[in-house]
Amino acid sequence: MSFVTASGLSKSYPVAGRSLHVLTDLSLQVEQGQMVAIMGASGVGKSTLLHLLGGLDRPDAGTIQVGDHTVTGMPDADLVAFRNHSVGFVFQFHHLLPEFSALENAEMPLRIARTAPAESRLRAAALLARVGLTDRADHRPGMLSGGEQQRVAVARALVTRPALLLADEPTGDLDETTADALHALLRDMHREFGLTAILATHNPRLAEQCDRILRLEGGRLTESS
Repeated sequence: MSFVTASGLSKSYPVAGRSLHVLTDLSLQVEQGQMVAIMGASGVGKSTLLHLLGGLDRPDAGTIQVGDHTVTGMPDADLVAFRNHSVGFVFQFHHLLPEFSALENAEMPLRIARTAPAESRLRAAALLARVGLTDRADHRPGMLSGGEQQRVAVARALVTRPALLLADEPTGDLDETTADALHALLRDMHREFGLTAILATHNPRLAEQCDRILRLEGGRLTESS
């Protein structure tokens, strides 16, 4: 059985008095442990799809199953718990809190989940070490480079030990060299943590290093040969 299954997903948004259909009867199956790239033109709906899979938004129609969780139809409180415990998100823009240090940003999901402060700090510090930022742990985001900020975002995404990682153009705001380093980090973390990962990307080099490449066009996904 697939770890992520989406069936008949549809999503539209009101635009200028009409409905803009972004996803139409979309289906997706991802096996546990796979790293899947989703490619497509800007505005085609890649972010929308990731938001639906991760419970950040709800579809107009269709069903989503992630492991034992039926995401569609979940009460709001259960959806919050699902997002915080089962899914790690990495976005194009890191969304770090500027007033907090790298370590405090990395541990934020655990603090929100009311994990004991000592354990939160220990787990966040271990992940910052894993992404090579031990010596930057006390620095605020404004003191970090773009690549360092995104590595903090990766640590934050994984600190709750999620089963599913969703990354939306994670290298889109980085130069080529920094992007390549982040690609390598994501692949290493995927293997090391036994993650199932779905990445939306414009970068063919990142896509080619994934297990599968899917293309989103006309509201539906097709497998790339």
